[in-house]
Amino acid sequence: MKLKLWLIFAIVTTTFWGVWGALIELPEKAGFPATLGYSVWALTMIPPALVALKIINWKLERDRRSVLLGLVIGFTGAGGQLILFEALRIGPAYLVFPIISLSPVVTILLSYVFLKERATSRGWIGIVLALLAIPLLSYQSPENSAALSAWWVPLALLVFLAWGFQAYVMKFANKTMAAESIFFYMMLTGLLLIPFALWMTDFSQSINWGFKGPYLAALIQILNSIGALCLVYAFRYGKAMIVSPMTNAVAPVITVIISLAIYRVIPHPVIMGGMFFAIVATFLMAIEPEEGQEGK
Repeated sequence: MKLKLWLIFAIVTTTFWGVWGALIELPEKAGFPATLGYSVWALTMIPPALVALKIINWKLERDRRSVLLGLVIGFTGAGGQLILFEALRIGPAYLVFPIISLSPVVTILLSYVFLKERATSRGWIGIVLALLAIPLLSYQSPENSAALSAWWVPLALLVFLAWGFQAYVMKFANKTMAAESIFFYMMLTGLLLIPFALWMTDFSQSINWGFKGPYLAALIQILNSIGALCLVYAFRYGKAMIVSPMTNAVAPVITVIISLAIYRVIPHPVIMGGMFFAIVATFLMAIEPEEGQEGK
């Protein structure tokens, strides 16, 4: 099987995000709030953005269309993250995560209708299996979760729509502008939203400003940032309706495997089922024909 460019970038994304997912709780457990972790993440977007701009000889696209698309992609992604913080603060994580994890459904529908993307029968089977795997992999025990306010529902749905729409626009934008420019605007919007993350932070609590705080967070968050850059490239070369569910399904599998090795915790049977679906889905989507090659 010939390895495809979109698949290479998707594998890098899922690998980096999988490792990031397994380690990101370390700074939080050490006393560094997630909202400050967001601020660190936004800053770690700068080095990959500079590398990306260097690749295109600093020729950032500044026309109105490119700027608008880049900002939409950035604000829906980073803004969705901030909204998620609030949803998790007032709602049960075991219900919030399964809702937002299905955001690829939005991407698939929009890509099918507006981008005219299509898949073979095996590709559709892979998509369905991935969509089944994602909420299973997001399973969390309800034992220590209690809803504090009904407002978590619209907030979770808003993140669900924002992230699904972001992936669609990312593919749409890749048709007319450079992936490197897209990522630059993602970095810019992430930085612009730092004040909101600081406003959401409870500075009255004890915060770890040592190595296990912002410095460890930076080392871990850079994985997220590099993965995000590779995701933009994956959307450049691949179908959004394939890339989106695949990356959302495979990264948690890697996280579970690494967490098993580090923390010696056996995954819940529900998560194991999700891992099985994700692995089968990945194989089916990996052998899906390139864009414009269906039926060849």
